[in-house]
Amino acid sequence: MPPPPPAFSFDGDVAIVSGAGSRLDGEIGNGRATAILLARQGAKVALLDVNVEWAQETKRMIDEEGGVSEVIQCDVTQESACANAVKKTVELFGAVHILVNVVGVGGTPGNVTELDLDVWDRELRINVTSMVMMSRHAIPEMRKVGRGAIVNISSVSGLVGGNPGLLYPTSKGAVIQLTRAMAAHHGPENIRVNCVAPGMVYTPMVRGRMTDGLRQQRINQNLMRQEGTAWDVGYAILFLVSREARWITGVIFPVDGGTTAGNPNRPALLADTLVAEQTAAARASS
Repeated sequence: MPPPPPAFSFDGDVAIVSGAGSRLDGEIGNGRATAILLARQGAKVALLDVNVEWAQETKRMIDEEGGVSEVIQCDVTQESACANAVKKTVELFGAVHILVNVVGVGGTPGNVTELDLDVWDRELRINVTSMVMMSRHAIPEMRKVGRGAIVNISSVSGLVGGNPGLLYPTSKGAVIQLTRAMAAHHGPENIRVNCVAPGMVYTPMVRGRMTDGLRQQRINQNLMRQEGTAWDVGYAILFLVSREARWITGVIFPVDGGTTAGNPNRPALLADTLVAEQTAAARASS
């Protein structure tokens, strides 16, 4: 019996990563981290971004490590651009095995009585419809090779309440149900569809919207009281699209330091309650 292949080898795989650039030079967002990790493990990676310069910086980082990637300009809100990106990927690398849908925006502020509905429509198209359109054109290529792995990026805001916005949690919740439906539709074709739901990791997009005080407050909300990074998200994606995850589909995978698992202050609250109850009991028996 031949020995098993090396763990987490992506040799021969072709991956598409949308939103593969990053807003700041040298900074690591979720798309850039994912693309670098896939290339590092041997995949050929199509780097999609509406901003070519951002994606070129990701390619430079991959080139420095000896990886293989190509930049494809793509506005994922336009179906013709999504179709063209998949077509170019096949022309460059011969196939598509992996699709990672990363592109997303924070969303227009305001509740249902206040928000701009035109902006709402446009941002839903960015956060949700783009994933439908990219998958619509990538899946036929996956069928040709007999397998495929798709990861859609959601957020813990799609899993829990309390987000002050409307568009962001609504769209991220939609991504979760989109993932489950796609997994059911395409599982019989050996095409797996999973979802990663990051917590408040420190990416360039978050950095541009957060004060140091709010940043620390967010860190204190997770059970580990540690700040996550885009690399943490990228490694979770790497596992889900790997051959090692061949029997995993329809999973919603929080990468959040335990934010969705419980209140980090609960043990202290329970301890205080227990002390109070014991004190009351002692007084009652005296």
